[in-house]
Amino acid sequence: MGNRLQGKVAIVVGAGQTPGDTIGNGRAMGILFAREGAKVMLADRRLESAMETEAMIKKEGGEALAFKADVTKSEDCRTMADECVKRYHGIDILVNNVGIGIGDAGPVKLSEDDWDHIFRVNLKAMFLTCKYVLPVMEQQERGSIINISSVAAVCAVSMLAYKTSKAGVNALTHSVAMKYAKKGIRVNAIMPGLMKTPMAIEGISQARGIGKDELIKMRDKSVPLKGGMGDAWDTAYAALFLASDEAKFITSVILPVDGGQCAKIG
Repeated sequence: MGNRLQGKVAIVVGAGQTPGDTIGNGRAMGILFAREGAKVMLADRRLESAMETEAMIKKEGGEALAFKADVTKSEDCRTMADECVKRYHGIDILVNNVGIGIGDAGPVKLSEDDWDHIFRVNLKAMFLTCKYVLPVMEQQERGSIINISSVAAVCAVSMLAYKTSKAGVNALTHSVAMKYAKKGIRVNAIMPGLMKTPMAIEGISQARGIGKDELIKMRDKSVPLKGGMGDAWDTAYAALFLASDEAKFITSVILPVDGGQCAKIG
């Protein structure tokens, strides 16, 4: 156990995960934050999955609370912030870790309903969580918000709604960071690249109808850095740094965690 977040209160949105062979970003961040001394509210629309993360944290001696919330709904976001303050008397860190690409395609084949759904989950949800957490941080005159974006925001991908919504996450990060800088609130984003997480491997394998081993080999070859894909712990350690006082002079940064994938642009 460390102390890089000692005494801090964190909300990790999307702290459960889809089933798979590896660990997801939200679960890894929740566990790591707790290991470093934070009290962590683990928010997820699938309470059972958040409770699994809670059990892992408590087994290691950390403090955590699983909380059911659909962050595409305003009232759930309001309740999440209120309950965190009621339980832990403040909110120091907010991690927005939600994102989907189900049904995405190019501009002709993509349906309006899928476009709206992807934007509601990937972008509107981050606006809503910020809407209710920022007043708490503003009153405290401190806070760190970390939005999980994607290299898809800046790299060439075939998923129109996913790419555009994640580019929106970067823009939201910049806008909120500049508005609240004088309040002592830092807002940054992480752009994970190709990661070996359950949502990526099991999800894409099923969607494309190809084996996981074949998919992993394909994705590994696309990463410039030796070793192939990253994993959820790479995202988690980047988030830990941005959440900690070590990053007290860093705001409005869009940080790639991608093994050099973004460097292939141009």
